[in-house]
Amino acid sequence: MFFGRKIATINLMAEVTKKQNILWQWLFWQFWEMPGNILKAWRNFLLFNLNYFSIHLLLKTFFSPWRKYRWSYGKGFDIKKYLEALFSNLILRTLGATIRSFLIIVGLLVEIFIIFTGIIIFFSWLALPILLIVGFVFGIKVYVQ
Repeated sequence: MFFGRKIATINLMAEVTKKQNILWQWLFWQFWEMPGNILKAWRNFLLFNLNYFSIHLLLKTFFSPWRKYRWSYGKGFDIKKYLEALFSNLILRTLGATIRSFLIIVGLLVEIFIIFTGIIIFFSWLALPILLIVGFVFGIKVYVQ
């Protein structure tokens, strides 16, 4: 239901801009359509990164043994076998937590990188017309001298 109203609003705005001159069409595209597309792409990158590194799953299984490797305690009670299995399983759980914490940290660092890159791209897109005008004026000044 929400997407239907949103699409209808966008279609209505697109119809209105078709009836306007090319300057208004460009302004609509530059400052409404493309920033929306940039924000959608940015959101998709952020969600993909969370899914790629499986941060939620890594946190949920933080103390699970690495690769589900487990030593069996065996039947009966042999203290040597029992301690060997206990310490081996403890080492595998520690290894799992260490590797998972490393992957979580890398995933969060990539997420922060995507956030800052998205901010730079979004505001750079909004500043492009100003940079174009400033560059044109500066170029004329250099050319005239």
